[in-house]
Amino acid sequence: MQRTRSILTMMLAAALLVAGVAATDAQTTQSDCRYFHETGHWVCGEFLEFFNARGGLEIFGYPLTEAFDDRTHAGLHVQYFQRVRMEWHPGNPAPHDVQLGLLVDELGYEFPPAQPDQIPSSNGPLRHYFPETQHVVSYGFLDYFREHGGLDIFGYPRSEFMYEGGRIVQYFQRARMAWHPESSTGSQMRLANLGEIYIEEFGLPGNYDDPVPRSNRPKEFGTGAYTFTEEGAAADQVVTRLTVNASVGSTVTGRRGTQTLFVYVNDQQQRPLENAAVTVLVRYPSRRQSIELDATDHTGFTKGEFDILPTPPGKYVVIDVTASYQDLGATTQTFFLPWW
Repeated sequence: MQRTRSILTMMLAAALLVAGVAATDAQTTQSDCRYFHETGHWVCGEFLEFFNARGGLEIFGYPLTEAFDDRTHAGLHVQYFQRVRMEWHPGNPAPHDVQLGLLVDELGYEFPPAQPDQIPSSNGPLRHYFPETQHVVSYGFLDYFREHGGLDIFGYPRSEFMYEGGRIVQYFQRARMAWHPESSTGSQMRLANLGEIYIEEFGLPGNYDDPVPRSNRPKEFGTGAYTFTEEGAAADQVVTRLTVNASVGSTVTGRRGTQTLFVYVNDQQQRPLENAAVTVLVRYPSRRQSIELDATDHTGFTKGEFDILPTPPGKYVVIDVTASYQDLGATTQTFFLPWW
């Protein structure tokens, strides 16, 4: 009897513990729909769950459309984001009912397979050969691939890493990664806005990219009705931290001419921050040059062009970039090398 009472006590405690966890989860789970005022679109249901669970803004960017039934893709329920197209496949078991479109394949990017001397003798932590597409993923690209969702998020590699547009990049079926070694905060790997590129290239079957008012709540799809929180948006916009990233148009330049500086400022949730002030100090070996940039636009972006001052060849020029917003600030550095 004593043993039975002990077992019942343990079962009751376990049930209470599970109930407590469930209650906590219910309190912290985000609502079924979230409105992104930055682009004027709702994300709901399974798409919002996938967005929250698989990387958020860093991986997907902001929504560019409402969710809609796309006749150009077999009538699938889809939604475009800056970097991806989400697709709802209700016949698949969760979590595979939401998949990402193969935008790199659809955009027609094609590259030759890896050469025999590029293929590692065995896969390891630094290099991995994918025979499915005959390409190798290595080093920082492989780390980012493995840490941020692997095949589900990126698909198979479609190229080797290569030098393109002043960056080392690599194409995957669902993404294009670009290495930003100058980034001192956050990830040094950035994903291209393939969703934007796809829409510019092929357009949409309707006007689903038109921003909608917050009051224009979407219809439900998927597993249940949606709930909405109207009061949460203002709190979401409180800025507590800045991140700033900068890059130059050319990392190797002549000793005269012009250079272009690109700057992005985001908040603590990696959302673009508008109206951030940006100051720049260009440090040559023997002099300094201050540059004025416009405040950041609604995408968190600003840029400026400046004359390169005469400097000895082969001496790095360091650029200090400072962003400020309200009482917050953040800094980063980039550089270029005058040579000829």
